[in-house]
Amino acid sequence: MSAVVRNNVRVLGRDTGPVVVFAHGFGCDQHMWRLVTPRFVDEYRVVLFDHVGSGGSDLSTYRPQRYASLEGYAEDVLEILAELGLRDVVFVGHSVSAMIGVLAAATEPDRFSRLVLVGPSPRYLDDEGYRGGFSRADIDELLESLDSNYLGWSATMAPAIMGNPDRPELGIELTNSFCRTDPAIARQFARVTFLSDNRADLPKVTVPSLVLQCTDDVIAPQEVGDYVHRNLSDSSLVVLQATGHCPNLSAPEETADAILAFLRND
Repeated sequence: MSAVVRNNVRVLGRDTGPVVVFAHGFGCDQHMWRLVTPRFVDEYRVVLFDHVGSGGSDLSTYRPQRYASLEGYAEDVLEILAELGLRDVVFVGHSVSAMIGVLAAATEPDRFSRLVLVGPSPRYLDDEGYRGGFSRADIDELLESLDSNYLGWSATMAPAIMGNPDRPELGIELTNSFCRTDPAIARQFARVTFLSDNRADLPKVTVPSLVLQCTDDVIAPQEVGDYVHRNLSDSSLVVLQATGHCPNLSAPEETADAILAFLRND
């Protein structure tokens, strides 16, 4: 099957010129970028897609073995770019898609000109000399809760991930997005996400990168953003005033401003 069909790819903006690919995080879909992309369509060719299992992707193409690691999702990205004939793209990855972008850029660096990593985490588990933000007991409890009651887990976790308790409509939107995701696929994707360790992949990235770190992010704390910045050979770190883990929804203007400033700085 065509990768464009499989991943529900949409292309907006200019027919030619620089390309920006936006990739969503766990439990989300391309709709989560709707408040950011209008800032790009006049100047860039914008590519949006859904990971298999999310949004309008073709669920029949899901293969547990292929998606047993983030490498399978990175292969999807590379197949989309190849099918569209794209090179030198800017890849904007939110949350788990940040590491998917790292893997894709490390595999085929000529496909990419820059990476923008929004709330990235190469390892969620705490380790010796490394703070990912979660103990193994935390992750086990999270995954057990997800397995036993996915909808209940979504209703509890989504507002915590979103942050911004003074704007409950944001948490409701993320909860609804989680609930639209295929539960069986979401369970495996959660395991792959929270148990991955991509720290060794960061030094393999050769393109300039921007790390966008949110304030008070319970999923990817400041120490993680600092770690990613230190271990990428050519990176900038911007700490947003935005709080929570989803600045593409809670602070789209600030998010777009930071990305555009990075792209326009030659």
